[in-house]
Amino acid sequence: MQSWRGVTPRLRSILLVALFVLLFQVSNASTGDQLPEFKNCVKICKKVNCNNGHKLPLHLRLLLWDCPSQCDYTCQHIITDQRTAQRPTMADPIVQYHGKWPFRRVLGMQEPFSVLFSLLNLLAHQYGLNRVREAIPARYPLRRYYLAFGYFGLASWVFSMLFHTRDFDATEKLDYFAAGASVLYGLYYAPVRIFRLDERSPRWKPAALRWWTILCVALYVAHISYLTLWSWDYTYNMAANVVVGTIQNLLWSWFSITRYRRLKKPWAAWPGLIVAWIVMAMGLELLDFPPLGGMVDAHSLWHLGTVGPTLWWYNFLVRDARQDIHGQRLKA
Repeated sequence: MQSWRGVTPRLRSILLVALFVLLFQVSNASTGDQLPEFKNCVKICKKVNCNNGHKLPLHLRLLLWDCPSQCDYTCQHIITDQRTAQRPTMADPIVQYHGKWPFRRVLGMQEPFSVLFSLLNLLAHQYGLNRVREAIPARYPLRRYYLAFGYFGLASWVFSMLFHTRDFDATEKLDYFAAGASVLYGLYYAPVRIFRLDERSPRWKPAALRWWTILCVALYVAHISYLTLWSWDYTYNMAANVVVGTIQNLLWSWFSITRYRRLKKPWAAWPGLIVAWIVMAMGLELLDFPPLGGMVDAHSLWHLGTVGPTLWWYNFLVRDARQDIHGQRLKA
C-alpha cells in the first residue's frame, strides 16, 4: 500500500472528502427494493391483482396510484412488518425502498407529515405577506422585495406539498427548482436590504443592483440547465443550496450584529437569532432515522422547524421597515 508521502495536504484533504462522500453514498443506498423477498412479493401481487381489472379506491386513483404502485407500497410494509417481527431482532429491520423510508400514507399522501408541515410553512408565508401589506406603506421601496420573498416562499411550499403527496419525477423537479429559486432569492434580496441597493444615490447603487440582478438570474438559469440538461445530481443540488444559504446567513448575521450595536434594540438582533435557529433545525436533516409511527421522519421535522423562524422573520422585516421609515422622517 502506498503511503501519503508526496501527496500535498490540499490533495490529501480532497481525497479524504471524496472517500467520505463515496462511503456516505454507498451506506445510504436503498437496500429494500433489492431484497429478494420484496421483489418476489411485488411480482406475485402484480400477477394476482393487476391482470384482472382490480380497481383502487377513488381517492387513491385521484392521486394517480395504480395497481403496480399499490403493490410496491403494500409489499414495502409486508416486508417491513416481517423484518421487525423477526426474532432475534435484526440490526436494521427497517430499510429504505427507492431512496425513501416505508411511510404509512394517509388519504393517499405518501409522506403525510411532510405535507402537513409544508402547509404550515405555506400559511406562515401567507401570514407574513399580509403583515407586509398591512404594516409597510406602499411607498416604501423595499416593500416589493419583501412581497416577492413571500411569493417565492408560497411557490416553494406548494411544490413541496405536491412532491411529498406523490413522488413523481415531475413533482420532484418542481420541488427542487422552486426551493432553489426561493433560496437564491433570499441571497438576492439580502444585499439589497443590507447595502440598500434600492436607493438611487450614490450613482453606483442602481448599476450594482442591475448587475446583481443579472448575475442572480444567470446563476439560476445555469443551475436549472445543469440539472435538466446535464446531470440530475443530488449532491450538487444540495451543495449549491448550502453554499447560497450559508452566504446569506453570514450576511444577515453580520448585519444583525452591526445594527444591534448601533440601535441597542433587541429586535435588531433577531436576524442573527433566526439564523441560529435555522442552522440548528437544519441539523435534523443529518438524523436520517426510520419514521416514527411510520410517518414522522427527520425531513418532516426539518420542515416543522422552519415554521417559527418564518413567522419571526416577517415580524423583523416589519420592525426594520418601520425603523427605517422613522429615521427618514427624522432626517427630513
